[in-house]
Amino acid sequence: MMKTIKVSDKGQIAIPNQMRETLGINRGDELVIFQVGKRILIEKLSDVEYKMKDEFKDVMKLNERSLKKVWNNKSDDVWNSYLKK
Repeated sequence: MMKTIKVSDKGQIAIPNQMRETLGINRGDELVIFQVGKRILIEKLSDVEYKMKDEFKDVMKLNERSLKKVWNNKSDDVWNSYLKK
């Protein structure tokens, strides 16, 4: 779908009703605006949060695995003797 819109003196735009309905954008919804090169992308904040959480799930697993190796490192137990003094 493509529509032509105008930018107001204040830099505001209106999202056409049909697009809002199709995308499930309702009054009061928060949107995120991105500049990618010479393009502008607008997405619902809730959609961006969901996508980011899903995209970082593998990174979180890798970080947990890496940190467990550091935390469970027997060679670092020497520091415990200093902490007990």
